[in-house]
Amino acid sequence: MKVVSVSKTGTGSSSSIITNTEITPFNVGFGVVVSGTVNYTVQHSFDDPAGTISTWFSHPTVASQAANADGNYAFPVTAIKLLVNSGSGTATLNLVQAGI
Repeated sequence: MKVVSVSKTGTGSSSSIITNTEITPFNVGFGVVVSGTVNYTVQHSFDDPAGTISTWFSHPTVASQAANADGNYAFPVTAIKLLVNSGSGTATLNLVQAGI
């Protein structure tokens, strides 16, 4: 079990975390830790990570958050990222995928 982390300070997107869709069952847990003032959304994609990821969907419960939050993905997604909507603080996404 390895924790993968990405951070974003100020507005914009973090780098993407590519998940392993070959693991059964597909389970990903994540937590976002906030420092300073920030509004963020966790997003996921179903696009092929070998190409250009162009379509992102917001997590159903961890969207437009301003405090620490956690969530999970029980269905396969190919990539996960952090979008900072506003603020000058930092948001850090810590992700753990079962089986890795």
